[in-house]
Amino acid sequence: MKKTLLFVLALITAGSVVLEAQDSRTTQVDLCLDAERFIENVAGMVSLTEPDTINDWRTQSITPGCRVTASAATKQVSRDLVRDFFDLLRSDSWIRTPDPRDAPNEASLRFRKSQADCLFSFYDSSVSLNTDAELTVSDAVFKTVGEKLYYFLVLCTPAAPAAPRG
Repeated sequence: MKKTLLFVLALITAGSVVLEAQDSRTTQVDLCLDAERFIENVAGMVSLTEPDTINDWRTQSITPGCRVTASAATKQVSRDLVRDFFDLLRSDSWIRTPDPRDAPNEASLRFRKSQADCLFSFYDSSVSLNTDAELTVSDAVFKTVGEKLYYFLVLCTPAAPAAPRG
């Protein structure tokens, strides 16, 4: 009887740990909902959203967050494509984060919406992250003659104030 009770308690504990992990993953992915909606519905890209841990320079710690890996095809020149993408992002009520410390010359900009700070990073088919997510979204994109694939990787963390300088 005692062994059976211990076994049942172990199952209940394991089940609650699994549920907590699922709740945590759901909360992490929820940070990316606005980014995912924008990527798919406004920018017209194919995307895949996953939980992630992100090295947050503001807090100097590893932060639970999420990533959106997105792809589409275009004949447009990369420079124009990136400019148009970020203009569209701004028109969708995304605002620059305070003290973003991003890389505008590398087409990597940090924006905020709701309770998430998201780093949107452009790259084209000359670069590859070689992730399962990248392969999945690129396989789902239909290309016509003359089009090339491009990508955005979006990393989101909970919104936070600017980090102190010094």
